[in-house]
Amino acid sequence: MRIVDSPNQDERPPGTEISLVVLHSISLPPGEYAGDAIERLFTNCLDPQAHPYFREICGLQVSAHFLVRRDGSLVQFVPPERRAWHAGASSWRGRSRCNDFSIGIELEGSEDDAFESAQYAALAALVKKLQRTFPIRDVAAHSDVAPGRKTDPGARFDWRRLLAALAH
Repeated sequence: MRIVDSPNQDERPPGTEISLVVLHSISLPPGEYAGDAIERLFTNCLDPQAHPYFREICGLQVSAHFLVRRDGSLVQFVPPERRAWHAGASSWRGRSRCNDFSIGIELEGSEDDAFESAQYAALAALVKKLQRTFPIRDVAAHSDVAPGRKTDPGARFDWRRLLAALAH
């Protein structure tokens, strides 16, 4: 796993139990894979002149704990003990501010494309590892914690496949 430090993080509230994984999808520019734009976005180094879409998002201060690339390789941006800025205005099972008690995992992809087998394998292995360290009880989509505001990872994400992998 490669580590790229994101400045878009801070301390979790004292005594917070990390009990949720939030799954996201991202591609930058939209629909394009394998570039360095995601890393640049999460490190506040995105060049707004590099693509028209980047002008809209270059001022965002966002991050996730992990990114699962199309080939299954992992990048860590924020240590899981710290709070990454990934879910925004959100709630899960009656608790607001999901960033406080969740780990955010971005899958390189879009809602229009299927995710890769290597991504499911890497994601399942990562979630299992996190479950050995933290009392994670739930895995939810960004769209589940921010309904009406977010739609990722989208209908093409195979929840049955992930849940079956987590069960073994």
